[in-house]
Amino acid sequence: MYDFDFEKPSTIDEAVAALSSEGAQALGGGQTLIPTLKQRLNMPEKLVSLTGIAEMKGVSSDGGTMKIGGGTTHGTVAKEAKGSFAGLSKLASLIGDPAVRNRGTIGGSLANNDPAACYPSACMATGATIRTNSREIAADDFFDGLFTTTLGEGEIITGIDFPVPQASDYQKFEQPASRFPLVGVFVAKYGDRVGVAVTGAGEDGVFRWAEAEEALAGNFSADAVSGLTHSADGLINDLHGTAEYRAHLIGVLTKRAVAAAS
Repeated sequence: MYDFDFEKPSTIDEAVAALSSEGAQALGGGQTLIPTLKQRLNMPEKLVSLTGIAEMKGVSSDGGTMKIGGGTTHGTVAKEAKGSFAGLSKLASLIGDPAVRNRGTIGGSLANNDPAACYPSACMATGATIRTNSREIAADDFFDGLFTTTLGEGEIITGIDFPVPQASDYQKFEQPASRFPLVGVFVAKYGDRVGVAVTGAGEDGVFRWAEAEEALAGNFSADAVSGLTHSADGLINDLHGTAEYRAHLIGVLTKRAVAAAS
């Protein structure tokens, strides 16, 4: 490690002020940032911990919307969403291991935007809104490529608003060493539409599978997507799996998610 300043504000305003100084970086659960600090791949002059901000924690429901604070841990999401939003609860329960789920936060995961992170698929499929200290951003406008979002300098994710679907499920083909998805698919059914989003497979990160969404909107069943094949173009091709293999998994996991949600 190396020398750096550390602040732990108790309010969002205090955190924004602390992050305004040069070389400052926000710290959520630290599940990605701390390892990069140890390897000196990231060397901020100041860490601003968001773990002491009570207003950024917790899960609540407002009509048909589930509101989750940006500082809420995966474990809490898994527990609190279980009764009303089964797909999101399942997704959170499959992240990492118990240690990761008790430290990592939903806001930290979304801000990092790892191409194999699980939450982005839920945000895209549901049409969630990411709230920050200064604005609201639609999920379709938030993710901007590998490890990149449209967050501005010093902008903090304070919460996420999920429209709760009528039915949902998340299917994850796990890379056993990292427990990240080699491919993950989130399916969410609403009265007038179906969202299907894929993580772990795209060269540019999370994306929606429009063809599957159209097929499922008229017939929400595994049969509706049984004849669909996702193109291998634009998919990751690495030592864990070829682009063609990932394309095959997208189809398989989508069918499984629809069957489980049904």
